[in-house]
Amino acid sequence: MQLSIFRHSAANLIHFHNHTLWSKEMKNVLLQCCTVIPNFITKDEEISLLDEINPHMKRMRYEKSHWDDAIHLYREREQLKWRKENEAILDRIRKHSFKKEDKQHLFVHILDLHEDGVIKPHIDSVRYCGGVITGLSLLSDAVMRLRHKDRKDELIVDLFLQQRCLYRMAEFSRYEFYHEVLGKAESYFMEKPIPRSRRISIVCRDLPRNVQQNESDAASNIIGKRELLQRSDTEPI
Repeated sequence: MQLSIFRHSAANLIHFHNHTLWSKEMKNVLLQCCTVIPNFITKDEEISLLDEINPHMKRMRYEKSHWDDAIHLYREREQLKWRKENEAILDRIRKHSFKKEDKQHLFVHILDLHEDGVIKPHIDSVRYCGGVITGLSLLSDAVMRLRHKDRKDELIVDLFLQQRCLYRMAEFSRYEFYHEVLGKAESYFMEKPIPRSRRISIVCRDLPRNVQQNESDAASNIIGKRELLQRSDTEPI
């Protein structure tokens, strides 16, 4: 199969290893909460994003180790304010990836992975993000590998993250699977080599569940107190 064929169908961007070990139900659940959309942005939109990101990144050096040892050779930063044209792209990502009621991080996470860098198997801490992680891939194709946390050598699925694609991990895929981005030497998808160079991912996340719950409780308390005050104002003395 020619690599170009992959670019015509999103169905070909997710590959399950060891098919016989996967139940039909687990496959279906994973496909519902783990998606890849090719060509989510245009080449011009990618250039626009990079024009805004690169000047900041060039002032930073690549780090060899992450605080949780999950990433090697990377630069990262958080960004709140964006150019108008790029904010429109981020709005598209958010509308596609989150429910209307989801509380999202205001800051967008930018991860710049060196050509020789890797993202090691990990599950993102629930202290910093909630049930959805969605990312835009820039500059390079890559392969993301998911391994079930209890059956790491059996239940494995690969995601072909093409340049300019949008990927989304949620719920089951987010909490039950380690995920990693394969290094250059291991970068294969369905036995086809996937050349990898420097890669930037623009990541949007929702707030941790406990934060969302606390905000919801606080809002309920405020509404309750407001209603109590309104009743007090209308009751005769």
